[in-house]
Amino acid sequence: MKNVIYLIIISFLSFGCRTSQQSPTSTNQTEYQNGAVVTAHPLASKVGVDILKKGGNAVDAAIAVKFALAVVYPNAGNLGGGGFMVYRSKTGEITSLDFREKAPAAAFKDMYLDKDGNPITDLSLYGQLATGVPGAVAGMDEAFKKYASLSWKELVQPAIELAEKGFAITKRQASEFNEYKSDFIKFNPNGAAIIKNEEWKEGDIFVQKELAETLKRIAKDGRDGFYKGKTADYIVAEMKRGNGIITHKDLEDYQAIWRQPIVGEYKGHKIISMPPPSSGGIALLALLQSVEKYPLAKWGFQSDSTVRAMVEAERRVYADRATHLGDPDFYKVPVEHLTSAEYNRSRMANVSLAKATSNETIKAGVFPGYESEQTTHYSIVDKDGNAVSLTTTINGSYGSLVWVDGAGFLLNNEMDDFSVKPGTPNMYGLLGGKANSVEPGKRMLSAMTPTIIEKDGKLKMVVGTPGGSTIITSVFQTILNVLEFGMTAQESVSAPRFHHQWKPDRIDVEAKAIDENTRISLEKDGYKIHKRGNIGRVENIIVLPNGKLQAGADHRGDDTAMGY
Repeated sequence: MKNVIYLIIISFLSFGCRTSQQSPTSTNQTEYQNGAVVTAHPLASKVGVDILKKGGNAVDAAIAVKFALAVVYPNAGNLGGGGFMVYRSKTGEITSLDFREKAPAAAFKDMYLDKDGNPITDLSLYGQLATGVPGAVAGMDEAFKKYASLSWKELVQPAIELAEKGFAITKRQASEFNEYKSDFIKFNPNGAAIIKNEEWKEGDIFVQKELAETLKRIAKDGRDGFYKGKTADYIVAEMKRGNGIITHKDLEDYQAIWRQPIVGEYKGHKIISMPPPSSGGIALLALLQSVEKYPLAKWGFQSDSTVRAMVEAERRVYADRATHLGDPDFYKVPVEHLTSAEYNRSRMANVSLAKATSNETIKAGVFPGYESEQTTHYSIVDKDGNAVSLTTTINGSYGSLVWVDGAGFLLNNEMDDFSVKPGTPNMYGLLGGKANSVEPGKRMLSAMTPTIIEKDGKLKMVVGTPGGSTIITSVFQTILNVLEFGMTAQESVSAPRFHHQWKPDRIDVEAKAIDENTRISLEKDGYKIHKRGNIGRVENIIVLPNGKLQAGADHRGDDTAMGY
């Protein structure tokens, strides 16, 4: 009976909803027959396509792109960070790879608090102590052993050449290098390749000799070229130069883990995404389940009613995220509850689209027995239909700001993704509690949401984004842009975005997101609008019914889609 009443209310609201904002104007959408790669940098995209043309599969291309991004996109591409990969084979086999960073063995719960129990914010953000044990190289090693078809050296070589010979930086990169110069100098007294006396300019050649040598060791010795020997010695020496605690044993003991993906449905589509310690897959599925019964397509893209329904779903899902998500190897995550369509629909039962819900009335669900923005994403589909959705990060832009002296790569500041103190927000304003507290060997919670979608047993979509706390909502909106509002791959990533994460209680909006009349209507009914800059940098590939591929690269960066 309750469900019947619920549907009647929704039908009534849909009849009375306000005129929708028009979706983005159609764009010329290139289609590819044999494979597509979308990354944050044109040179990384070219490396990926070259590997596909050489006969490599999607995983081969993903590994090569990963190492290339460590060279050409240092603010997020990395050797010193970690990430997550979701994979779907041409036959429908699915799996996910967790190469998230881990807390060193010497880490402890209160390590970022002063004597009075207050957070010392900078300790988890900057310098050597902010760094978790890197997982990037171990992750690529695992992916290679299980799925690669080309040789390891072939996949690392393009990155070696880019580091050794250098590459022309973009206008955006020149601006960032100059903006961070004083920080790089502060945390790197011995210098780094990125530090030079004069200002960087667009087109300048960025050569990284130390990084090239590190990559050569990785090409020769695989994971041992990073976690043992000279590179490991450089990392440990860097720890000792500051206040870091990563040891040789921490590095040798690190292991990437294959996990079962989060799988669910949305209107006949199979959603395949990342499980904990990423919150992304659970939260994404919960969001989709929360809005599934609303007539979003009828209401229209960013219409008044569409925005209200999505924001109210986001409030509730982020409240659950703050309480129930963490590393499943340390904490019993209530996955079945959080991904239950019945549960997520029940969370929306008290939603009124006529007035904003008070944040104070929204709490996490209770289940018996349970207690940066600088990331980068890439999507790849090969000619056979194998697909990779991979998100990788060092957390904040340029991570901890520490370049490993002698090895030439940046260290992450992922320790800030732990809840350094329950109820204290991290750099993205996200809250957490016991489930995500600091413990030795534990993987910190993430919002990364690499996702693959099927329709009728066939590959439909490969999507993901950077963006810290906005990752989940950016992927959520992009999926709806395609499945509800009929956008192409490029339109879906170019469309303006908004975001709500429960606390703080506000809707973050890009400049062109949510038209002015709708903003006024929302504010009148108690919603707080907060204008901000770009949200996310989504990379999306759509497989058309004829088998051809559409690839969308986000205009918010130097992102580039290529294929053949």
